Amino acid sequence: MSSSASMLNLQISLLLLISFALSLSVSQSSTYHVFSIKEASVVDLQNAFKQNQLTSRKLVEFYIGEIRRLNLVLRGVIEVNPDALYQADLADQQRKSKVPGLLYGLHGIPILLKNNIAIEDKLNTTAGSFALLKSIVPRDAGVVMKLRKARAIILGKASLSEWANFCSLAAPNGWSAIGGQVDPYGSSSGSAISVAVNMVAVSLGTETDGSILCPTSFNGVVGIKPTVGLTSRAGVIQVSPRQDTIGFDYCDAQATKEASKYIPRGGYMQFLKVDGLKGKRLGIVRNPFFNFANGSDLSQVFESHFQTEMIKEFGQEIFLVVDATNGIEDTEKNALLNLAKLTRYGFEKTMIENKLDALVTPRADAAPVLVIRGYPGISVLAGFDNNGVPFGIAFGGFKGSEPKLIEIAYGFEQATKIRKPPSFKP
Repeated sequence: MSSSASMLNLQISLLLLISFALSLSVSQSSTYHVFSIKEASVVDLQNAFKQNQLTSRKLVEFYIGEIRRLNLVLRGVIEVNPDALYQADLADQQRKSKVPGLLYGLHGIPILLKNNIAIEDKLNTTAGSFALLKSIVPRDAGVVMKLRKARAIILGKASLSEWANFCSLAAPNGWSAIGGQVDPYGSSSGSAISVAVNMVAVSLGTETDGSILCPTSFNGVVGIKPTVGLTSRAGVIQVSPRQDTIGFDYCDAQATKEASKYIPRGGYMQFLKVDGLKGKRLGIVRNPFFNFANGSDLSQVFESHFQTEMIKEFGQEIFLVVDATNGIEDTEKNALLNLAKLTRYGFEKTMIENKLDALVTPRADAAPVLVIRGYPGISVLAGFDNNGVPFGIAFGGFKGSEPKLIEIAYGFEQATKIRKPPSFKP
């Protein structure tokens, strides 16, 4: 998700290894000889391992220290894995023994998982709800299996908007009963926050409608929402099989089979090109799809969230409304067909007629359009407002256009190089 000049390096490392690019980043400052953990990429961390400047144990100890220092205020992490140091020691032993085939990529790198991604160990998988606290999952999520195979270290669980923002219309963004209030934006709030303030090396999030692109945009980190089906959603508490990017059911098998043709030979690292913007044709959306002016009613309601005491329980009217239905009937099916037509004759037609490589919007305003048909998108830091709050720029494209989007986003990032660590102090 982030880093200074290496944000996309990290993001794509994860996409390359497990076909799952959701959020990623680096860590806070601590110096071992000439090496500084602060804003280091995964490649930097691996090089430090190889040069005996750093161990996985030291790295995990550092992150746990940062979580203890910052998390009481930021609430980015719900739970720390009690086995994290054991996993770190194991990684160090493997590195020392030079176990073949392991000493690269995410080996020995700490990772936070959004708390709707199942893991079969001592950590809870709750989607932020007390209803699932201490529940037992049958197996690791598909992406977790791949992380374990890569010998990554599961550092803990990141906070999120309860039930990924699909529980209550009244609950403010980033809030869950277990995690408390977290903002800005969600539902992968903790995944973005933890990365932005360097409490972790890598974090994973999920997206149904803006849950990756929005929080990464407003936290000054990079987020990639892959084409639907490109990543396994097995073991993830998902909202919509049509839109979620991370079960193995028939629909998911179809989506995965369809999307597998998009995975490029040789992986995604090859598309990290400094001149990735060269020759690209971009369509800039001048009027954002969803916005509200300062001082508007919506803006005042948003601000009021910070002036009221957060209670331990909000309603679950979305659950109640859904429970009263018989699922998707003709009306809903027709609506979905209309949305599909809208993207074909709107987004896709615009892209084709104007020979565009990507659509560009401020922040993550295009997220609702991209999710309708499972299009990919990447958010990259674009600047800071007068109050120092970061904002991003999002690039979206056709299904399977991740290579082109990576070139564009990385080229933009390298041309601007405006990432700076937050100055937040607890």
